[in-house]
Amino acid sequence: MKRIEKQRIAKREIDRRSFLKVGALAGGVAFGMYLEPLAQAQEFGRGGGGRGRGGGPQVPPNPHYFIHVAADGTVTLTAKNPEVGQGIKTTLPMMIADELDVDWRSVKIVQADYDTTKYSAQSAGGSTGTPNAWTPMRQAGAAGRAMFITAAAQAWGVPETECSTASGRVIHSASNRSVGYGELADRVATMTPPPLNTVKLKDPKDYKIIGHSQMQRELPNIVTGKPIFAIDVTLPGMLYAVYHKCPVFGGKVVSSNLEDIKKMPGIKQAFIVERPDITDNVIPGEPGLLGGIAILGETWWHAQSARNKLQVKWDEGRWGTAEQSSTVYAQKAVELSKQPPQRTIRKDGDPDAAIKGAVKVVEAAYSYPFISHAPLEPQGATAHFHAETNKVEIWTNSQQPPRGRPLVAQTLGIPEENITLHMVRGGGGFGRRLTNDYMVEAAWIARQAGVPVKLLWSREDDMQHDYYRPGGFQFLRGGVDASGKLVGWSNHFVSYGEGERVAQASAMGPTEFPQGFVPNYALHTSLQQLGIKTGSYRAPGSNAFAFVIQSFLDEMAHAAGKDPVQFRLDLLAGAHGSAMNAERMKGVVKLVAEKSGWGKRTLPKGTGMGVAFHFSHRGYFAEVAEVQVDAANKIKVNKIWVVGDVGRQIVNPTAAVNMCQGAIVDGMSAMMSQEITVDRGRVVQSNFDKHGMVRISQAPPEIQVDFLLTDFDPTGLGEPSMPPSLPAVANAIFAASGKRVRSLPLSKSGFAWA
Repeated sequence: MKRIEKQRIAKREIDRRSFLKVGALAGGVAFGMYLEPLAQAQEFGRGGGGRGRGGGPQVPPNPHYFIHVAADGTVTLTAKNPEVGQGIKTTLPMMIADELDVDWRSVKIVQADYDTTKYSAQSAGGSTGTPNAWTPMRQAGAAGRAMFITAAAQAWGVPETECSTASGRVIHSASNRSVGYGELADRVATMTPPPLNTVKLKDPKDYKIIGHSQMQRELPNIVTGKPIFAIDVTLPGMLYAVYHKCPVFGGKVVSSNLEDIKKMPGIKQAFIVERPDITDNVIPGEPGLLGGIAILGETWWHAQSARNKLQVKWDEGRWGTAEQSSTVYAQKAVELSKQPPQRTIRKDGDPDAAIKGAVKVVEAAYSYPFISHAPLEPQGATAHFHAETNKVEIWTNSQQPPRGRPLVAQTLGIPEENITLHMVRGGGGFGRRLTNDYMVEAAWIARQAGVPVKLLWSREDDMQHDYYRPGGFQFLRGGVDASGKLVGWSNHFVSYGEGERVAQASAMGPTEFPQGFVPNYALHTSLQQLGIKTGSYRAPGSNAFAFVIQSFLDEMAHAAGKDPVQFRLDLLAGAHGSAMNAERMKGVVKLVAEKSGWGKRTLPKGTGMGVAFHFSHRGYFAEVAEVQVDAANKIKVNKIWVVGDVGRQIVNPTAAVNMCQGAIVDGMSAMMSQEITVDRGRVVQSNFDKHGMVRISQAPPEIQVDFLLTDFDPTGLGEPSMPPSLPAVANAIFAASGKRVRSLPLSKSGFAWA
């Protein structure tokens, strides 16, 4: 970073919205409230960044945009990332507050709007929030603390080196003086932040907030039902909208009884929306606005009730989607598995020869279904199009505002800078809100309606118009030699796509374990066409791949006559050309074996233990499950042990444990009963009765979470703890019953929760 020159201070007009925001901060002077934006842009040397593809400018963290100190000493910190239940709205301010050296009890937190002139990486996904923010947020807090020290030292006429801070006060011990940050706020607001590479960060032993459990600030409002979610947004003069789309992806309206719908009680508007002809889609994986019918009412119930009377004839599209079904997918996968693969992703050594010469060979076909994200809050957004200025405001719970704003701009044909995104808490995301179809729908409907509009999908909309976790079929062969060593592994992975295009989140790459650990290895793929949408689900790819890989690895261990834990440790000792750090993974495997008493406990008949590990999203996790299986195939998960390595620092310990436990429960739901099937191009399941969530009584009564601290920067926790949970339970089922699980959900194989 180049040296920051003294910033130009300019008195400028504040618009009404900015004035209200300042007023909401309860007085005092916000850092940089009057700083000239252009000067900020030039002096901080902002880099480029891909606009329209989720990049955006890379903006160094300016404390003026993150910290506000009121005259009474109250500290308000800005959380820049979308909050969808992962706790980032608390985690990021914790990093700032600790380095700022303030009392956490005096801190208030506000959510930032999406603003590429002030913030970078305003997204939620891929467990990137903590690793991307770890250094920048601490630097913002440390720079703010340095500015308060400078302001106090100047006022006292003493060297800055003689000053220290504690609980929001600057202290000069030599003269027994101290001053609160609030008393210095006016002076600090006019100061230029120091270069970030000069600020001194705390020694971890001095952390007072980081590494100490903090409750999510919005938790009391959540449990008492306060209106804090996107579904709660209301605007004066707002109408409520529903949007009815073709049950077959890409279909459009041919005819309808729209005139009858317009006459129904409480209905204000109803109209057909044609999909815009956009040939240059700049957002990969975002098809944007699909054709349909919008109905606007005085209440959502009016609009939805009218929709239930809607009669539509659809053109179901030109792509043959209406002829597709889950039965056809499965039949086609078997057919493709018997043919030469279409592509080879990776090949090491000679796996065919190694397997042919092996002492024991195992062949197995694994499959897993499409599943829906099914967040508790369905998709929706509130939009207000201002025709006089050709601008639109959107209140959204998107996980990816950097993708949503250019998509709206492209679809509406307006400049991106004419779109303001207000980020509101989302009631779950799990990857569904990485795509912004609902945001585009709300903006389009609001422009056509001429009034503010709240669009809210029904549960059926949410489940039948999702970007589903891709299903898949994997046909594996493996061989072990006389010593029990895994010598060959071959996988023919049948996925979805066409030609060189793989359906979103449906590909397995050339670094997925056990690639780099088996001397003779091959990963082949073949694709079949798919008419429904797919997308990233919690731990994309890994959520299914871990089940297959770790289950088949367990099969190989038993074929070799080896203990499953030791078999894995032996395999990890043979790393060559892998992206995964084998030593870190061995560490969590050894610790989870120790914590669970692996091999040292006598279990009752019908009870077994299973182990699995997986590396994803920079996190190393190993898990052991203890499971009971009775004669009727009723399953009870007694306990799951989890050990994770996400670096040297757990920012918020209680939240970290809760995140892992929640991921395990998610895994239990996906394992037992969640499945999306397709019939004539239509998604069959429409609600939780056919796509069930695990009940409290079915969840493991104890999930023990431990962390192995290693000397690496901290990484995220939202995803990497989930993938090993499925194979750990599946392997435990085999240990308890002798029945190998190769297809999900378990309910299709006759299993059920006890």
